[in-house]
Amino acid sequence: MKGLLLRRFSSSLTPKRGFSGSAAAVAGENAAAAAGLPNMPPFDYTPPPYDGPSAAEILRKRSEFLSPSMFCFYKKPLNIVDGKMQYLFDEDGRRYLDAFGGIATVCCGHCHPEVIEAIINQMKRLQHSTVLYLNHAIADFAEALASKLPGDLKVVFFTNSGTEANELALMIARLYTGCHDIISLRNAYHGNAAGTMGATAQCNWKFNVIQSGVHHALNPDQYRGVFGSDGEKYAKDVQEIIDFGTSGRVAGFISEAIQGVGGILELAPGYLPSVYNSIKKAGGLCIADEVQAGFARTGSHFWGFEAHGVVPDIVTMAKGIGNGIPIGAVVTTPEIAQVLTRRSYFNTFGGNPVCTAGGHAVLKVLEKEKLQENALVVGSYLKDGLMALKEKHEIIGDVRGRGLMLGVELVTDRQQKTPAKTEILHVMETMKDLGVLVGKGGFYGNVFRITPPLCFSKEDSDFFVDAMDIALSKL
Repeated sequence: MKGLLLRRFSSSLTPKRGFSGSAAAVAGENAAAAAGLPNMPPFDYTPPPYDGPSAAEILRKRSEFLSPSMFCFYKKPLNIVDGKMQYLFDEDGRRYLDAFGGIATVCCGHCHPEVIEAIINQMKRLQHSTVLYLNHAIADFAEALASKLPGDLKVVFFTNSGTEANELALMIARLYTGCHDIISLRNAYHGNAAGTMGATAQCNWKFNVIQSGVHHALNPDQYRGVFGSDGEKYAKDVQEIIDFGTSGRVAGFISEAIQGVGGILELAPGYLPSVYNSIKKAGGLCIADEVQAGFARTGSHFWGFEAHGVVPDIVTMAKGIGNGIPIGAVVTTPEIAQVLTRRSYFNTFGGNPVCTAGGHAVLKVLEKEKLQENALVVGSYLKDGLMALKEKHEIIGDVRGRGLMLGVELVTDRQQKTPAKTEILHVMETMKDLGVLVGKGGFYGNVFRITPPLCFSKEDSDFFVDAMDIALSKL
């Protein structure tokens, strides 16, 4: 019966092209109510009619003109044409709850009016000039960013992405220390350029190109790791790498506080303080990759590393700092920053007026709308709902994360922790049919990555949990 209701629900929620957004929304709500399925929370926005190319036409062009490395979610890829706050709209005007946030990127909501206004106003005056000339936008945003970081972390270098930021951080560490050896974690993802691919430790993301000078330490994985949640035991592996794999001196250590691509894995308690101590004794610098966990997403703290009671030497960031604008940053101390004056280091687009004006607006919105507090409150509420699903569905092996950076790992056997690689695809499809978009990741591709915009509400959380419950029940 549930399958029949779902088919009725899915077909009635797929309006024909030209269907107005408001009519589609009403039809969808009525269909959901008739089928006894959860209703998406009401939302006072109707997207303008879409008269652009169809999904089929776009897919044809992608296949012909874009890299074959690009892939899509879902058997029938969605053509997303509009977005507002925590919702996305397809070509037919159908609304979806966005629980992925453009891969942990949209933090204050799609097309937030204050961010849009800042971008447009700056674009009208000056789009690009390079940092060879003065402009207040880059200086204002750098000052605001520095105010959110502890200690002497106050020198900012802007980039265009997280990969660029991590590449620069690794180079700074090597220059400052005079050492080449970097230690990162197994299961880590830090980017896809030469240096960052070396620091990345999943074969899924590594090409067969030269990647030198990186050692990958045992991952302090609280779910699958050999030492469970004992962070200090995992940390001993880093000291052993220093002792037996290097000269005894290293350039640095890089890690996320919560591994994003790796499947929302929060490092075991006690791990980072112990590792930072070992790295500093070996003359290295500690790099915190905050590309996904940073910028208020974890709720309890503004930066992921703060939950571990450590202060890094270098912090990298991207994604959420721009709410979708291509911008990243490296923040370090004045002393360490001096190494880049030894030669000329330049980034044509890094810190351009439009991106920094937009980034500054994002930071203002986060503070004005108390989105860090919302991430904590709503994230805790959502996690409780997911934990309840774990009690109901044997296929859920683990629920983890903090704030609005949560993971749900699916396994076919809780004892063996066998990854449910196929089942997760079926659940994603059903949740999409119900109006929920969610990401997936982890080495085995069996972990739901729940990283919505930080304006996500408790009502959205209820709808998300209900949709996942129905999807899991259909397996």
